[in-house]
Amino acid sequence: MTSTVPALGTRTAEGSALQAVLLDMDGTLVDTEGFWWDVETEVFASLGHTLDDSWRHVVVGGPMTRSAGFLIEATGADITLAELSVLLNDGFEQRIGRDLPLMPGADRLLAELSAHEIPTALVSASHRRIIDRVLKSLGPQHFALTVAGDEVPRTKPHPDPYLAAAAGLGVDPARCAVVEDTATGVAAAESAGCHVVAVPSVAPITPAVRRTVVASLEEVDLTFLRGLMTQMH
Repeated sequence: MTSTVPALGTRTAEGSALQAVLLDMDGTLVDTEGFWWDVETEVFASLGHTLDDSWRHVVVGGPMTRSAGFLIEATGADITLAELSVLLNDGFEQRIGRDLPLMPGADRLLAELSAHEIPTALVSASHRRIIDRVLKSLGPQHFALTVAGDEVPRTKPHPDPYLAAAAGLGVDPARCAVVEDTATGVAAAESAGCHVVAVPSVAPITPAVRRTVVASLEEVDLTFLRGLMTQMH
């Protein structure tokens, strides 16, 4: 986990209860959920197995241990979880080296949060090696802290990554806005007590208490995120 915590005076915008914004990476800021499935499909094809497209909804958004473990069990492939993890991370790193499209609105949102000195963390189930590669495209200057899936005892859907991010920023999880694209990530953020904005990427997500669903990051700005803190439920 890497951290550059802003000065105390920047932590809470004047007149706002919003203390920090915590952002998922794959499928939320960068259009990579499809990349993971492409790599998984290619790796298993090389092992002599064809993945069923319906499995995509099972593996999306989760930690590699869960998604890779599921695919090994589902296909009966003769490979260990550790071996498969290496192949998947290698394949994904090669894939994003060729092309890394940002989600619509991601650049603008990150720039706005930086301009207003809102503490912002990147919270991903991806491993540190992948996060550091993606940060080059997102702009590491936009994030006070980053949390990788291989740096916490339990990753999403457990609350640990978001609790670690809030603790690292010195803020109250209940006064954090989280932006996520999968049910797994939403579950992690809600378990941590955060307000959630869901921008579904692969599978639909329904609205709920402390959960707002939008079609695109282009609908999300600082005014919108501050408004989440004042909603009465």
